[in-house]
Amino acid sequence: MTFVDRADAGQRLAELLSDLRQPEVVVLGLPRGGVVVAAEVARALAAPLDVIVVRKLGVPIQPELAMGAIGEEGVRIVVEDVMRRAGVTPEQLDAVERQARAELDRQAELFRKDRARVPLVGRTALLVDDGIATGSSAVAACQVARAHGAAKVVLAVPVGPPDAVTALSSVADEVRCLYTPGWLGAIGQFYRNFSQTSDRQVVDLLRECASWSEGTTPN
Repeated sequence: MTFVDRADAGQRLAELLSDLRQPEVVVLGLPRGGVVVAAEVARALAAPLDVIVVRKLGVPIQPELAMGAIGEEGVRIVVEDVMRRAGVTPEQLDAVERQARAELDRQAELFRKDRARVPLVGRTALLVDDGIATGSSAVAACQVARAHGAAKVVLAVPVGPPDAVTALSSVADEVRCLYTPGWLGAIGQFYRNFSQTSDRQVVDLLRECASWSEGTTPN
């Protein structure tokens, strides 16, 4: 299965999530690319759109390989096995985390500066990303959603490896994935266009969808 781009992936993922067109559902995109997917899901479900800001902790010599993730509210996930196999020292982890925390704080301030967080207390948090690799960012996002009082956490992605999808069932109430290939080298291999999403695109999407939180039905 190949997606044209993140918007196409979101539209196709929304079909899998049609039963979640319910008033208590809040769609939460993982910046940056996940927000593009999430916006399409929010449109289809007529649900409010917000973000959960998490940052991957990449192995120093191979940044695309996650050895953990951090999130808002001080959430921190470390994958000890990846650290051990990559030979990462605690000092190296701390250095990567300091850089990631600075970027996380910058993004959170940028994305929330002119809009309030959509309340999650007692609601269903539908977390959406553009794909799962190791799953560490998704774990952090689930923990952040629960920290904000979500009664139920559903994780939805267009693509992810079967083992990661299964493992994430221990932190999310439901995990829904359109495509679970036997081998996944990089999420981008399943997209024809996987160009980087900018901060401006995320801000614009959140602003565009802000009226949904006020009960306006999207066109």
